[in-house]
Amino acid sequence: MKKIIFTENAPFPVGPYSQAVLVNGTLYASGQIAMDALDADVATQTHKVCENVTAVLAAAGMTRENVVKTTCFLADMADFVTFNGVYEQYFAHKPARSTVAAKQLPKDALVEIEVIAVAE
Repeated sequence: MKKIIFTENAPFPVGPYSQAVLVNGTLYASGQIAMDALDADVATQTHKVCENVTAVLAAAGMTRENVVKTTCFLADMADFVTFNGVYEQYFAHKPARSTVAAKQLPKDALVEIEVIAVAE
């Protein structure tokens, strides 16, 4: 059974997609960017993105501890160390992760994170 997840505590989707979809206890969350902090530095954007991810998880009845996989996109890999410094504050349980450089992210964001989480 599929359930669409939506919360007003994270940015509204900027296209024809859902913030997240819950299927059989697994949450597939769309990438989150820092819509209200797009002019900020990478550390500030990363904090905001992680807060957005947290809000989407909460709307599905989950926490960051439920996250088993993240996919992280950076506009500039020179920001990798700064990004990691913030990321580890939110994902200390060390889910599996991929981090890739993206030529350009939506709305010219510096960071985007998507997650897969599993209900316990």
